[in-house]
Amino acid sequence: MSSGPPKAAMKVACLARRRETTAAGFRVVPEETPVAFTYGGSTHAVMMATPADFEDFAVGFAITEGLIDSAKDAGDLEIAYSAQGVELRCWLAGGLQEVYAARRRSMAGPTGCGLCGIESLEQASRPLPRVENALRVQAGALIEAMAQLPGAQPLNQQTRAVHAAAFWNPVTGVILVREDVGRHNALDKLAGALARQDIAASQGVILLTSRISVELVQKTARIGAAVIAAVSAPTALAIRTAESCGITLVAIVRDRDFEVFTHPHRILEQVSAHVA
Repeated sequence: MSSGPPKAAMKVACLARRRETTAAGFRVVPEETPVAFTYGGSTHAVMMATPADFEDFAVGFAITEGLIDSAKDAGDLEIAYSAQGVELRCWLAGGLQEVYAARRRSMAGPTGCGLCGIESLEQASRPLPRVENALRVQAGALIEAMAQLPGAQPLNQQTRAVHAAAFWNPVTGVILVREDVGRHNALDKLAGALARQDIAASQGVILLTSRISVELVQKTARIGAAVIAAVSAPTALAIRTAESCGITLVAIVRDRDFEVFTHPHRILEQVSAHVA
């Protein structure tokens, strides 16, 4: 039985080739470990994740999976460590445990990708809340916020191998960052941190260091954020989903450039009608 969580990163030996010379060296690499989510004693999913921010992960995952609506709904949480991995044991509050039992299913997601705890194609495309608010963002400020993100990623500065999800408020700046080997996990951890600190996601922008797939848009809709921005491109389904649920999707935010794919009215800068 493990006495505590594994470290988020470790130093490993390697043989390094530098300028046609090979010598013994080392590199700091991120750790990943199996993290099991259980509700009322039943396993919902097993994700490979960075062993950090477990409380945020447990709450955020439950929110983005649609199992709960707020941190208080998460009920009691127990974190169990073992040589095999980490188990996040939740007992949902009120009658939510009974509601969950009706849709219970065990599955494993070894890469942290895909849709967890669903049993049909219909559930995979279940309706999302429509996000509508008055948030407006200056284009230049959004670019500056994304430029600040690398400096707010201590684990990635060590390893150059993890994703980040951040919450940026146009008034207060980047106020929360969560890192993980899995981009979905990073956003789940951020969602949990927002909920546990009672910060309204509707008041800011989700910043991502990855491409935007449909699951990331779905998670953003469930936490109520109106704008999602990333350094890489979106998928076609992510664009359609963002359009349908009212989210402004900004992608390929690099240097002084970006592209807006949906609901551009929230980005305050005149743009050309067409770029060749």
